[in-house]
Amino acid sequence: MQTKPREAFVDLHYEDVVVGDEVYTDSHTVTMEGILAFADVTRDHHPLHTDEDYCSKTAFGRPIAHGLFGLSLIEGLKSELKLYENTSVASLGWDKVRFRKPIFAGDTVKVRVIFDSKRESKSGPHGIAVEKIEMINQKDEVVIEAEHATLLYKRANAPAF
Repeated sequence: MQTKPREAFVDLHYEDVVVGDEVYTDSHTVTMEGILAFADVTRDHHPLHTDEDYCSKTAFGRPIAHGLFGLSLIEGLKSELKLYENTSVASLGWDKVRFRKPIFAGDTVKVRVIFDSKRESKSGPHGIAVEKIEMINQKDEVVIEAEHATLLYKRANAPAF
């Protein structure tokens, strides 16, 4: 449960990250237009994502969003929080990504970010924060879970923006 106001999570330096804190993004309703646009951008037009007739014969019964559509949407919704707007050196990558349930057009999803761990960087004057990520649909089902690591500036070496 989010215990701090969302504003408390803006522009977090390494020192500001508190393991155990969590924050939720705003909700977003997935559209078929968005799924098709993702198919166009990625050139992944598999009928499981684009063809209603094909999908009517599958276990899903209708088109599902690409797993990477959901993962990309997670990053977009997280970016709206501005967690590291001016304090991130780089994303270090995603681990333990699991697509637990399908995402359909019409689903409304949000993202739960839990600060899972943090440590000093071994290769420079920065810190690393690891977030446990859950994308949750309107039924409170976790549809995607993952871990994301971010390299963060410490206050002493952060550039002034």
